Amino acid sequence: MSARILIVDDDRVILELASIILRTDGYSVRTAGDGILALNLLAEESFDLVLLDFMMPGKDGLEVLQEIKHNFPDIAVIIFTGMGSENIAVNAMKAGAADYIIKPFRNHDLLERTATVLRSRRLEMQNRELLAEREHHLQEIQQWNLKLERRVAEKSQELDAAQDEIIQAEKLATLGHLAVGLTHEIRNPLNSINLFAQILKNDHAAAPQSVEFLDRIQSEIDRIDNLLIKLLAVSRAQNRVDSVVQVDIVAKDVLKSFQPQLEAQRIRLQEQIVATPLFHGDQEEVRQIFTNLISNALHSMPEGGELSVSVVPILNSIQVKVSDTGCGIPLEDQARVFDPFFTTRKKGTGFGLSSVLRIIKTYKGKISLSSQPGQGTTFNVLLPLQMPVPVSVQETPS
Repeated sequence: MSARILIVDDDRVILELASIILRTDGYSVRTAGDGILALNLLAEESFDLVLLDFMMPGKDGLEVLQEIKHNFPDIAVIIFTGMGSENIAVNAMKAGAADYIIKPFRNHDLLERTATVLRSRRLEMQNRELLAEREHHLQEIQQWNLKLERRVAEKSQELDAAQDEIIQAEKLATLGHLAVGLTHEIRNPLNSINLFAQILKNDHAAAPQSVEFLDRIQSEIDRIDNLLIKLLAVSRAQNRVDSVVQVDIVAKDVLKSFQPQLEAQRIRLQEQIVATPLFHGDQEEVRQIFTNLISNALHSMPEGGELSVSVVPILNSIQVKVSDTGCGIPLEDQARVFDPFFTTRKKGTGFGLSSVLRIIKTYKGKISLSSQPGQGTTFNVLLPLQMPVPVSVQETPS
């Protein structure tokens, strides 16, 4: 497409001469006899170049030039000026003109300067487009980098979570092997001690105080034996689904058993327990989940507070949330609360949350916690519904 040129001059001879020269060279040309008409044409049509006379009645060339550069900055301007007016032309160049032509001009000069200015304008426009394209690509690259950083961060979190899962499973597996061996080794001498204590108790010559001591010995033996049973329960994986469980009913039943403690500790109960689909699993294990989580919550609120229990079906899972307004869990302890033997209670065994974790993992479920020291803790459990056969956390010899 040929360049479109607007010639602005109050001299009709100049208008006709310049028009003939430029049209002959293939340009599309329009003319205007004053600055106001020129500005109106520029507002209505698209031009690449304006040949503008500097000395015109009404709006002179400098005023028109300034309005063109302000309103149509992409249009190049060449100034027409008379002989001896080079200073005027220089000022026009400072105001934004691309070049100037002294009248009277030669045909060759007009065509050469016009071609040079149009070529410079075309290169400038191309450069501007390239810069805009470059800026667009830079923004795209920046967005891609941000997306990549987010994906890397997400994958890193997923890898960290997977690593934590592996570590937790390894801990349970190690505990399982250790528990089986220790239970066998410890129970044998315990049975012997218990047998000898019973023999001594049956000795009619034994003093009453000795009988009392022997009762204490047997009581401590029973306590140790119970601890060993709990240790085995934490580490042993279940390999079958016993029955179907109505999780909402189990939750309400467990809460009912804690009602006296709730009243004694002046704890407000907020519950959202709705009917849930049947869950394939062991009812006592599901009860153990609620019992341990609620017990921990109550332990964190000895002077009262609020307990929230939520049981709702979500997609193909049952979501269980147990929240308290208690003391919270220190940040440095949050990663260890599911570890076997870890406890912050003075008389705790550290088996409660380990048991919960083992049960939930057995059913391919998930458990997470959020806690703010001094503000409370929330445990979030997801139990998948479609679980024909739970997967073992680890294999232990029987």
